[in-house]
Amino acid sequence: MERIQFEVEPSIDEREKEDETQVPDESGSDETTVPDYQLARDRERRVIRPPNRLGYADLICYALNAAEEVQDSEPKNFREASESIYSKDWLEAMNEEMLSLEKNQTWKLVPLPKNKRVVGSKWVFKRKEGIPGVEAPRYKARLVAKGFTQVEGIDYNEIFSPVVKHCSIRVLMAIVNMYDLELEQMDVKTAFLHGELEETIYMQQPEGFVEDNSKVCLLKKSLYGLKQSPRQWYRRFDDFLLKTGFVRSNYDSCVYMMKRNEKVILYLLLYVDDILMASSDKHEIQKLKEKLNGEFEMKDLGNAKRILGMDILRDRSKGELFLSQHDYLKKVVERFRMTDSKVVNTPLGHHSKLSIKQCPQSEDERKEMESTPYASGVGSIMYGMVCSRPDLSYAISVVSRFMANPGQVHWQALKWVLRYLNGSLKGGLKYTRTDPGRDALEGYVDADYAGNIDTRKSLSGFVFTLFGTAVTWKANQQSVVALSTTQAEYIALVEGVKEAIWLKGMIGEMGISQGCVKIHCDSQSAIHLANHQVYHERTKHIDIRLHFVRDMIETKEIMVQKIASEENPADMFTKSLPRAKFKHCLDLINFVEE
Repeated sequence: MERIQFEVEPSIDEREKEDETQVPDESGSDETTVPDYQLARDRERRVIRPPNRLGYADLICYALNAAEEVQDSEPKNFREASESIYSKDWLEAMNEEMLSLEKNQTWKLVPLPKNKRVVGSKWVFKRKEGIPGVEAPRYKARLVAKGFTQVEGIDYNEIFSPVVKHCSIRVLMAIVNMYDLELEQMDVKTAFLHGELEETIYMQQPEGFVEDNSKVCLLKKSLYGLKQSPRQWYRRFDDFLLKTGFVRSNYDSCVYMMKRNEKVILYLLLYVDDILMASSDKHEIQKLKEKLNGEFEMKDLGNAKRILGMDILRDRSKGELFLSQHDYLKKVVERFRMTDSKVVNTPLGHHSKLSIKQCPQSEDERKEMESTPYASGVGSIMYGMVCSRPDLSYAISVVSRFMANPGQVHWQALKWVLRYLNGSLKGGLKYTRTDPGRDALEGYVDADYAGNIDTRKSLSGFVFTLFGTAVTWKANQQSVVALSTTQAEYIALVEGVKEAIWLKGMIGEMGISQGCVKIHCDSQSAIHLANHQVYHERTKHIDIRLHFVRDMIETKEIMVQKIASEENPADMFTKSLPRAKFKHCLDLINFVEE
């Protein structure tokens, strides 16, 4: 993490070279080995280190990156591809990519004007696993620009581009199963090539396909690798859908709905170039496919079988939809050589008490742990937790605290998580049809007072179910030190209420009528504090911003109810539980092991 995201402290050899540099003395003497020394440029720089506590969004991004490492290795450059035993397949993929670029009129060859910068280019190769029963594994080659050489303000300005939230995908799965909707999938071929560039960018010709050494490519369309490409593609696709008659969600910018007579007739979710479509009328989906094919080069994948590494298994006769990551998690277990390990029944041992004091204290201990793939293991498992495995949330929230300097005890705890995974590879979320009269959305919150034995910060956890199955969950450390159990539970309740407001708005736009959202909490004192605006000496230290919960209760948006701790599934997001209690919590959110 330090080498990727942050400036690294110079090595001993580099520091010795810096010490040899002579700086002009104050007397003005010019006897120096560095006559052009400038204080602003050549002064010693402060070493920037990563923060001790990463935010939740940062951890999700890290999980996505770590998940990529689990896949099979591919050629790193053009030379490796041409020398590979599959060179014929890679060459065919490169020719296909070049044809797409020419057809899309991505660039034109021009002489390089004076004083103009040139962005490099390179080939990136990927072997796609395909979708069982839909498409066979295939070889793909992408020509990408070396965007890291771009200069802000010259080569690009705005770069942010949204993608659909994993929670939104699970919400759609619950709706599709509940109302027996058609669910189909499409893929945009060379999606980024459809974006229109607003800046003038020159790029080197692709390796192996150079036509004229004296010329460069003047880009007319966005290209993979450019910093602004995802944004330009999203803007192009967003404009097209809005003109077609879709409405964009106010809660997730990549969720679109087409309405007729105030009723949603078609859903569309976009994750870069992956598209999910759902409707009760298959004819509506077909019409949308024809419009998309007329505007972009598309690939029809038929009934949705896999999205973002999650397998979608439907049994429409039984009214069930099963979401799992069996294939991905199996690769994770195999990669860390835990396939023959002894299986355990909980993600983290009930006896585990991890502390920063267990981190390496000497240089020998640190060197011993350098060869341990701790951070990679945490990130690989974390991707499973983000997508379809709420049972891993607490364990990941604990082991991820020590990624900067893990010790042997922490590594043993991570292997315990892998042993649990090895025995629950078939686990996943089962969405079932429920009584229409039942409240669609329900939430559960819990806290573990002073759960971090180092900082004495408490842990918050919540899980929300839609039609009885989990759609969103979270387990994280609270940002402040709670001074009582009541305050810890109250802070956890605040996090749950914020999530409930967002979820209620989201499903409301998607056509699900939801009245007052029930949030279950096992702390009577926190419920009393939320429901009654009574000033008390023992609660005056609680930040006033946390009391917005009372406003939500007054407006009937939220209802906080007491629940027995034994029936609260959020309990597994804040502490390690015995097997029986842990299994009961999984049953309450419809997580099953098929």
